[in-house]
Amino acid sequence: MSLIALDASGSRAGLALLDGDGAVRGRWSAPLKPGLIETLPLLLQEATRGRTIAMVAVCTGPGSFTGLRTSIALAQGFAAGLGAMLWGVPAAAAYERGLPGLSRPLWVGIRARRGRLFLLREGRAEAFADMEVPPPRGPVAIAGEEAPFLAAMLAAKGADVMLTAARSIDAGWVGRAALAQQQAGQAPGAALPLYVDPPEAKLPAAGLRPAPL
Repeated sequence: MSLIALDASGSRAGLALLDGDGAVRGRWSAPLKPGLIETLPLLLQEATRGRTIAMVAVCTGPGSFTGLRTSIALAQGFAAGLGAMLWGVPAAAAYERGLPGLSRPLWVGIRARRGRLFLLREGRAEAFADMEVPPPRGPVAIAGEEAPFLAAMLAAKGADVMLTAARSIDAGWVGRAALAQQQAGQAPGAALPLYVDPPEAKLPAAGLRPAPL
């Protein structure tokens, strides 16, 4: 069995081709912009050429709005076209797969926007103003693109933090997380973007304009 895994939650998009035992047979990457919508399908074709794909795993975030929507839509269409199993993997589960054997809980810091962080911890994804992230009750390990900032800020509050080297998701972690969940008897995770904050777009106070005649 071969599995293709996609991640476009961060600053770059990545694909990984894995065997059923979790061994990575190839990796591909591309900048998130410009041109991700045009580039990612070409990378997917290259990665899967001549292979029988039984599972498609995709990171569901949180992360880049455009990257998540693009990679998840592509994963959905590709899996449907092949009749392959589709598996959504949250970013937290991918980081945990990439950092096995930690002796302390893992916290992941992702930039939401200027002055605001997404914090992944204890199975939850929450958003905080930068300086309002609550300190942990015990020792924690820190990963994610905002790990250096998050670790320094928490250490200044007296927290016992261990800074890991994991700054971004390896698509191989996404695939291994899906395989581990499958082997544990779990149902496939939903391949839908994980949004932490509510949408900022609002309907007009007077309602939508009537449809043109």
